[in-house]
Amino acid sequence: MRPWRRTASLALVVALTQAAWAAPLRRLTFAPHWQAQAEFAGYYVAAARGIYARRGLDVQILSVAADHAASQLLADGRADVVSLWLTTAIRSRDRGVPLVNVAQLLGRSSLMLVAKKSSGIREPSDLQGRKIGVWDGDFLLQPLAFFQSHGVRADLVPLGSTINLFLRGGVDATLATWFNEYHTILDTGVEPDELTTFFFSENGVNFPEDGLYCRADALDADPSACRDFVRASLEGWDYAFANPDEAVALVMQRMIEAHVGTNAAHQRWMLERMRDLMRPANAEKASAVLRGEDYDRVAQALAVSGWIERVTPFSEFARRLESP
Repeated sequence: MRPWRRTASLALVVALTQAAWAAPLRRLTFAPHWQAQAEFAGYYVAAARGIYARRGLDVQILSVAADHAASQLLADGRADVVSLWLTTAIRSRDRGVPLVNVAQLLGRSSLMLVAKKSSGIREPSDLQGRKIGVWDGDFLLQPLAFFQSHGVRADLVPLGSTINLFLRGGVDATLATWFNEYHTILDTGVEPDELTTFFFSENGVNFPEDGLYCRADALDADPSACRDFVRASLEGWDYAFANPDEAVALVMQRMIEAHVGTNAAHQRWMLERMRDLMRPANAEKASAVLRGEDYDRVAQALAVSGWIERVTPFSEFARRLESP
């Protein structure tokens, strides 16, 4: 080959490569199910580190408030992908939101009941007749199932956005998440051995929590967008767990922008607990796949309790995307 031809061929390769890199990114909007915190660190990392961009995505992560449910944003078309707890997703599907589970990040429930040992609560039976602080809505199903399984009738007291009622002695036990409110209790100076904890995941009412959901019609129209978002998000979580200082810094930046108060130590605890929940002991990576038996257990519990009218077949509720 003559030199000028070789040069021309090389120039063509460079031009084609540059054109490929210049291809417009696919825009996608993601709505987490709660306000900015380390529960969503993997998504923030994937955005900040360019992981989404490498998958050809331009992802906008919304700041979600309590009065803007992620499921409604998906239903209205204002979000392309959302994170939801499984109970919320099942109830939303029952109400007509055409969502589909495309990944299940948390297969283990973080919900728990916390009581001070000084109150005399050591066993589930000790909760009989006690005042228990609970959140309403989808958070209520697990404690109700727990009480029923142990034959406990408790006095349920609505909680606000904090656990001050428990800290001030207004209730004998409180509903909490392991990655959030439990650490807040410890942060007030209470030692772990001063507390009695009942993890629902260890008491027969393990309901998986954080999952990723797309609209069924959008998934059918462009399955690659949801697939690439899931792949990039899981990569973001891998990076966050391997680089916790950087991940927490990105979380704090997001929280400051959203005017959400917190501190780095609490977000570091949350990130560490998210790793415990996403990656079972001795497992390098979680499967991120919703199991049929988990779905059936939660859906049947919702149906028996009258929270949904119909159980959507698992084959319609979840879609297993191609492996990365």
